[in-house]
Amino acid sequence: MKVLKSVLVSAVATLMSVSVATSAEDVVVVYDASGSMWGQIDGVSKIEIAREVLADLVTGWSADTNLGLVAYGHRSEGDCRDIETLIEPGPVDRTSFIDTVNSIRPRGKTPISAAVRHAAEALSYRDVPATVVLISDGVETCNATPCALAAELAEQGVKFTAHVVGFDLEDEAHESLACIAENTGGVFVAAQDAAELRDALAHVQTVMDLQPMEIHEPEPEPEQVDADIELTTPATVTTGANFTVSWSESVHPEDYVTAVPAGADEGSYGNYVRVRDNSEGRLVAPAEPGLYEVRYVLREGGRTMASATIEVVEAEIGVAAPEQVTTGANLTVSWSSSVHPEDYITIVPAGADEGSYGHYFRVRDNSEGRLVAPAEPGLYEVRYVLQEGGRTMASAAVEVVDAEIGVIAPEQVTTGANFTVSWSSSVHPEDYMTIVPAGADEGSYGHYFRVRDNSEGRLVAPAEPGLYEVRYVLQEGGRTMASAGVEVIDAEVGIAGPDVARAGTTIRVSWSASIHPEDYITIVPAGSDEGKYGDYIRVRDKLQGDIKAPEEPGLYEIRYMLNEGSRTLARHDLEVVAADAPLDEGAGLDVPAEARAGEVITISWSGGGDSADQRISLARADQADFSWIEAHRVGDENNLELRMPDEAGTYEVRFLDISSRKVLGRALVEVK
Repeated sequence: MKVLKSVLVSAVATLMSVSVATSAEDVVVVYDASGSMWGQIDGVSKIEIAREVLADLVTGWSADTNLGLVAYGHRSEGDCRDIETLIEPGPVDRTSFIDTVNSIRPRGKTPISAAVRHAAEALSYRDVPATVVLISDGVETCNATPCALAAELAEQGVKFTAHVVGFDLEDEAHESLACIAENTGGVFVAAQDAAELRDALAHVQTVMDLQPMEIHEPEPEPEQVDADIELTTPATVTTGANFTVSWSESVHPEDYVTAVPAGADEGSYGNYVRVRDNSEGRLVAPAEPGLYEVRYVLREGGRTMASATIEVVEAEIGVAAPEQVTTGANLTVSWSSSVHPEDYITIVPAGADEGSYGHYFRVRDNSEGRLVAPAEPGLYEVRYVLQEGGRTMASAAVEVVDAEIGVIAPEQVTTGANFTVSWSSSVHPEDYMTIVPAGADEGSYGHYFRVRDNSEGRLVAPAEPGLYEVRYVLQEGGRTMASAGVEVIDAEVGIAGPDVARAGTTIRVSWSASIHPEDYITIVPAGSDEGKYGDYIRVRDKLQGDIKAPEEPGLYEIRYMLNEGSRTLARHDLEVVAADAPLDEGAGLDVPAEARAGEVITISWSGGGDSADQRISLARADQADFSWIEAHRVGDENNLELRMPDEAGTYEVRFLDISSRKVLGRALVEVK
């Protein structure tokens, strides 16, 4: 999670720096608070990751730039109009901003288009330059087209730019979010996991570092500057490689040094570096071999003050990969030399267009690394690709073949129960086992776990009975490699408890079987919707437990609830009466409500049980049913005198059937 967090911070900070450095325009963050943000990456919810990212970002936010915050999906589960400006663009109150972000609770839909438009309007994008940064994990769910909306805003705005940070995206979401950035001249970054995200953002960082400043005000006539500047460069460099250039003096810190094709028009630029107060810097050589010029260019007017010729020659690189690998498996790739640490190794279908990429990693200062084979069998190429220009420098053919995997699961399991599944072999440790309805679409999943280096594990059966499949699914591509049919049947559970209880008292409940240790017993108002719960206790491996009755009198239900799906398996009716109400199950007790300390009171009864051992007991109200201060056997009489304790408090007179362990009646006495 720390890796993902730091990468996202870098991503958002990078995106912000483009607008912040180039103009004084306001920036609004559009924050995804849809229900999908509760999903997890590496065991941490995406909303937690986003909160930490924004906290780190805001802590280092420039005081010279205004920042606003718009959220969507945070107030209502199904409302496409749930979009709100939480912070108007203005100087950042860092503590308030972070507190606002942390208070957001995802719950709703994903109105991306409307939210971006809302932010653009808040920035008066038709009148002044405006920048929006969208942070999202999903696709538009409110019948709108983000791509068209982005194009419209770009056309109508003075200079509207939308940068997009997407993570844990499906293909559809990837495409729809990417075009928002593309249609407005912004930057899009996305990845499926922390490692890919780190590499993708390194690529974006390099590209964005090379964007020249834009000037939004008319430029004055450039002053003629006389300076005798000498440039020093190597005579030859390799395509895509870093190289050092130095200059004898500088005119202005915003002047820059760039590499362009020999004879390029004045004002042309390629990779560049600002001179600042330095006397040397590093450029990246172009991807295509040939003759180039390194130029010292004035920031004011774009005039070339000095140049030096440099020849860019082809790099000689070899790539080695296995001839055959299994779908979704890790494979080791090696290369003979590296040109630039940001170059990357990727695997693509044989003959794929230049610039295509699949799973990839940066070469850094290594000579080998590991790729993940595609999910579909076929012929592929492993390519060494220059970061500069996306040009393939070397490749090796790889055949991807189907893995042979078997899955074993029980033929029948009970709703909500744990059950064991096993598999014959693992392809990748991040592959997973899941249970889904029979015939569910590819990519569907229910309860799941990663295979890691195990050969068996435990799933939780769904809450609804029916026919299901246990599937072995490749992490790469979400493809099912093997499956086994499972019938899920209803569990038979009985539940028992008192029919009547006083408000706020502890009652004992028992159940005939525990399906899953995380199932729970709860008390809810009679007729409550499925899934509702009040105070509850987990069943664990027990068959009985104590739970507190509600404080309000009324009709209730004691329910046995499956943890999986929150489905009710059994219920028992419970009437909750006032905290001081007498309770009677046939004894017909008549007891005074109040008495003085030490006073002798007379109690009577009209019924009882058939047991030979029945007793009238006096106990503290909080004592267990069959504990007492004193007890008297019941004979043929139907009344009894009892002396109240000397200590004030709440006591209870009980009619006990000792033989059958029943309380046939009880009444409270307040001793004062």
